Amino acid sequence: MSSSSDFQQDRHSFSGSPQKWTDFELPGDTLYYRFTSDMSNTEWGYKFTVTAGHLGRFQTGFEILKQMLSEERVIPHLPLARIWEWQVGVACRQTGHQRLKAIHLLLKIVQCSSQGDCDLTLLKPLWQLFTHMENNSCHDTAKPGILLPLHRALAELFFVTENRVTELGSLQEYLLALNTEDHLHRCTAQ
Repeated sequence: MSSSSDFQQDRHSFSGSPQKWTDFELPGDTLYYRFTSDMSNTEWGYKFTVTAGHLGRFQTGFEILKQMLSEERVIPHLPLARIWEWQVGVACRQTGHQRLKAIHLLLKIVQCSSQGDCDLTLLKPLWQLFTHMENNSCHDTAKPGILLPLHRALAELFFVTENRVTELGSLQEYLLALNTEDHLHRCTAQ
């Protein structure tokens, strides 16, 4: 394995039992490999796993996108609608601290986007999570007035998005899109 097609740079060669294989790092974004069998037995060969970056995919992507969103001269050149769609999906799939980071990026995107860049109705799953947290915090008498970091992040995200749609004059459509018909029936009944 090497970082060059001529197998001269950063070369790593392995042969024999799997115990002889060790983890290693290659610089760059391309890996070249060559597998040669000596035909001495009928085993299928070797299996290896390639992982990009030291920080892991989520952390690397988070840092890159955060930096890009902080550069005002870069923002007009970004496909914000597509980034928004991807980032909402990431925020829905992640948990814990990674979800907080994803919501942080959603907030930055909403704040720097222009009219129509973000389909705010995609936030429906996060809205359902937020309303569930709201309902549970009302019943939690052990810690009145204390919100978890995720609850605070979602509250800020929905506060900003509500202000955004109010400025655009589409608050009613936004609220209808986020809520389920079942929720609207319960609110009407109350």
